[in-house]
Amino acid sequence: MSTQSDFSISLPTSSTNNAWRKFRRNRQAMLGAVILLVIILSVVLGPLIYSTPINKIDFAQSTLPPNWQHPFGTNDLGQDILARLLYGGRISLAVGVFSMLVAIFLGILIGAVSGFYGGFLDAALMRFTDLCLALPRLPLLLLIIFLFRDPIKAIAGAELGIFVLIVLIIGGLNWMSVARLVRAGFLTVREMEFVTAARALGATPWRLIWVHILPNVISPVLVAGTLSVSTAIITESTLSFFGLGFPPDVPTWGRMLYDGQNFLEFAPYMVLFPGMAIFLTVLSINYIGDGLRDALDPRLS
Repeated sequence: MSTQSDFSISLPTSSTNNAWRKFRRNRQAMLGAVILLVIILSVVLGPLIYSTPINKIDFAQSTLPPNWQHPFGTNDLGQDILARLLYGGRISLAVGVFSMLVAIFLGILIGAVSGFYGGFLDAALMRFTDLCLALPRLPLLLLIIFLFRDPIKAIAGAELGIFVLIVLIIGGLNWMSVARLVRAGFLTVREMEFVTAARALGATPWRLIWVHILPNVISPVLVAGTLSVSTAIITESTLSFFGLGFPPDVPTWGRMLYDGQNFLEFAPYMVLFPGMAIFLTVLSINYIGDGLRDALDPRLS
């Protein structure tokens, strides 16, 4: 009896340790985790250490190449690129994380309801999902931003209003893959014996969904959520590059690319550093997502 009890108690811990061990063996995933950790620490703690103002204009220091006073050089207004890069990283990463949360919430909600109840509700929700997948995302994104940018600025302010709008739109256009993953998992798990036993014991549909079934299908959702962060960062950078993102005085990485595109010939560092920040962040997140997928797949030893 004691042996069986000890085994049942240690099983979750053993499964977690096994996943962590497989993740550590993946060199690309560990490299991505290290790079992402360095980037996060830099954008969170960097502005506290490197206290150069981000909006100080000094035309006498315009388009200076990297030097001891300005390690990443200055832009056309004489503003320090490193300071703006560190500050803008906070916004770009925040957009990625909160957009991911919106996408995960919508995807889990729609996928869980569709997979659990089935029938007409399942068909209707999946056809709606197919419709959303068929929409051209970038033109739709640009149209919504253009239509609602000014009204939400008037309600919540320029920076906060655009942040909320971008997060909701990007998250609202990236939930479909999560919904399909959750639905597929629910269709499989809802027929298992422990769910049938819980239903026979009088468990409510709410408890069956959120307590018994969802924890067993969360692994692919975590992977999809990780990868959606990189998608959101690229999308926000695209919007800012088109001039439809944050205001000009808010230095996101995409906005810095937009501001530096006209100075490529004699000041390429104006786009090199924000471009590298986007590249390394997205690459590291994708490596982590691939590592999580392999570590959480029980078919891989």
